[in-house]
Amino acid sequence: MTDLTAVARSAVAGHLRQTRRRAAIVIGLLIAAALALQLDIGTGPSALTTMDLLRGLFDPSSLSRSSAVIVWEIRLPQALMAALVGAALAVAGAELQTILANPLASPFTLGMSSAATFGAAVAIVLGIGIPGVPRIGIISTNAFVFAFGSALLIQLLGRLRGTDGQTHVLFGIALFFTFNALVAIMQFIATEQALQQLVFWTLGSVTRANMESVAILAVVLLLVFPLAMASSWQLTALRLGQERASSFGVNVRNLKLFALLRVSALTGAAVAFVGTIAFIGLVGPHIARLLVGEDHRFFLPASACAGAVVMSLASCASKLVIPGIVLPIGLVTSLIGVPFFLALILIRKDRG
Repeated sequence: MTDLTAVARSAVAGHLRQTRRRAAIVIGLLIAAALALQLDIGTGPSALTTMDLLRGLFDPSSLSRSSAVIVWEIRLPQALMAALVGAALAVAGAELQTILANPLASPFTLGMSSAATFGAAVAIVLGIGIPGVPRIGIISTNAFVFAFGSALLIQLLGRLRGTDGQTHVLFGIALFFTFNALVAIMQFIATEQALQQLVFWTLGSVTRANMESVAILAVVLLLVFPLAMASSWQLTALRLGQERASSFGVNVRNLKLFALLRVSALTGAAVAFVGTIAFIGLVGPHIARLLVGEDHRFFLPASACAGAVVMSLASCASKLVIPGIVLPIGLVTSLIGVPFFLALILIRKDRG
């Protein structure tokens, strides 16, 4: 009995140490995200110093009119948008990888981003939107509706042919190519002006961000993320397998359905304002998984912070690669995402 008590105490102490270590890592990632955000705000072609930026953030009247415009209407909205998009896509990717039991699942690889792009293309090229939506908002609204519809379609097809993750992934890949082909058709029939707007939008950019769009995305993230955290223990149980999760009382079908709804809301809201952003929904969760493991109480916030860090750094790179020119951030995430993801795979293989 004494030996059993000692073993139990040792196991509890080990669990507490592991929990404290994971919490410290999440806090560290949160600090890293804040520093990356500050670096992104401070990066740009103007000659503003870090002190000017900090003074302008806390006391806008201390800056000249032109400097205040740069800080409050250009750099701050774009930096906040980059961080929020990174967090939203990374959380969406983390939930997808869990419910589909596939490490390659993400809003981009499952066609949700392509669906959102097609929705925006319909608005840009054909001028078709949801009835009652103001013209200024039809691009964002269409992107959200099509992303949401693609998630529902994947769920519906999965129910018809089986609920295993592989089936969802195969349907998602089919949707990816289908919507990309439809976007190509939109580009083929577009006018020169619409084609220029559509191509720029499909590259992914935060340069059109403003405080209103930042506020909308922030509200969506603040509403959805707590719901994901509320399902964290069910998601962790699902990583043990559907049968084990069901034995714990988890309704797997409802869990997957509501997770897909959350993913579509995050993806639609993110893509609606910045266009297609590749690899963040894939890389962010893998970074978090390497650091904190599969416990979703830590995995989900770590994914959000990792996605925000990667997007903020990508935003900085987009402004520094070619002096005087801001590259679309989607191009940067694609360029750095591939080697970064290959490195993660090699690290995982070495550890395995």
